This record gives sequence, C-alpha cells and structure tokens, in this order.
Amino acid sequence: MAKEIRTESLKAWYGTSQILKGIDLHIEKNSITAIIGPSGCGKSTFVRCLNRMHEVADGALVEGKVWFENQNLYDPAMDPVDIRRRIGMVFQKPNPFPTMSIFDNVASGLRLNGMRNKQALTEAVEKSLKMAALWNEVKDRLNHSGMSLSGGQQQRLCIARALAIEPEILLMDEPASALDPISTGHVEDLIGELKKEVTIAIVTHNMQQAARIADKTAFFLSGELVEYNNTETMFISPLDKRTEDYLTGRFG
Repeated sequence: MAKEIRTESLKAWYGTSQILKGIDLHIEKNSITAIIGPSGCGKSTFVRCLNRMHEVADGALVEGKVWFENQNLYDPAMDPVDIRRRIGMVFQKPNPFPTMSIFDNVASGLRLNGMRNKQALTEAVEKSLKMAALWNEVKDRLNHSGMSLSGGQQQRLCIARALAIEPEILLMDEPASALDPISTGHVEDLIGELKKEVTIAIVTHNMQQAARIADKTAFFLSGELVEYNNTETMFISPLDKRTEDYLTGRFG
C-alpha cells in the first residue's frame, strides 16, 4: 500500500561539501512527484536520503528528519535494510544482475527476504512482470539472461525487481535518460499506472517528461527547494523567477 513521506530540515553532505541545505518537502501517497533542477543541485542526493542510501557513500552525512508512517527514518532504532525494502529505488542505467535469468532477477529480493516456496515465487514474479508491463514480452523465456533484453526491457525488468518486494514508495533516479524515445514512452506509461499501487518520486532532467507524468513538481537549485507545486500550475505560472528562468531554458 502506498504511503506518504515528508522531509523536515533535511541536510546532506559529501565530506565538507553541503549538498542539501534544509529541505522541507511532503510527497503525497499515490502520486508522482518530479524532482527537477540543473546538474549538481542535489536532486539525486535528495532521493537517496529518502531510503538512507546516501549514508553508504564515503564521507556522507545527513541531518534532519524523514517522516514515514509517523516514524523518523533516521532514528537509530530504524533498520536501514527494512527501510530500503519498503522504499525501493530504480537507477538511471538499467542494472540487471548479469549472471541471473529474467526470473531470478525478479525473484532475488524475495529470496533474500526468505521466500522459498516455488509456487509463491512463480506467482510473485509473474505479478511483478505484469505490473512492469513486461510479462507478455518475456513469459516464454524466463530462463534467459536478463542481459538478453533490450535497454528498455532491462529497465522494466529492474522496475519489476523493485516491485516484487512490494515497496510502498518507489524512487526513480532518471529512469529513462539512457533509453530511446519508444522505450521512454513505455516507462512513462508504466509510471502512470504504478501510482495506483505505490507513491513515486522521480528525478528527471526532462522538463517535458515532468510535465507529462508528474502530479507535483519540486524545483531544486544549489541544494535548496525553490518551489513545489502542482505541475501544471508550476509550468504555466511559476511563483519564483528562478523557476521561470529554469523552465524557459535561461539556465541549466
């Protein structure tokens, strides 16, 4: 079941470089929120803080709070592994496990979580591939390598892998930037369907993509949240001159 997530005074560093400078942002459940802004503004760092992936990098530091079901994910009592199960991540470049079949790629997280029943695994894999709009393309070759798929299919396989463990929130860091226009269209259509099941935050450099798929858009600049609004409102009548300048291509 989809959940909301909210940050409070979220700050992040790599070594001595401060990347995020106190972000307050409420991502609503069953919505698609686009995170936009020029390179180096903190977009990817922000989403990595939401499931505590930022902290695994050398020299990484986080301050502030991330509220998820009325719990601060940075409370010392919280288990980062459980957090990353409930808040999944899809990366910019498709990254199927190269030594695994299509089936085993999707089943990998389930097995790590202790699922051993063959029928249950088979049903979960099929369900996830259907949710990722990939089942009809691969159902007759589930034992083939995940690397045998096209780039767009590989990305949908990675989405299926993330969905298999039934996350409540799905973070996507430029999931279509390495894909051709047709594959990008498939992924965008998929994202639109998935918001019925999960809450989605997507980092994108593509303004047209944000306009097409996002319910709300957050504009980051130099580690700060400049503006957050309904996507249509922001793109038609931004409240901040910096947002207008970015959306119209004056910088970025």
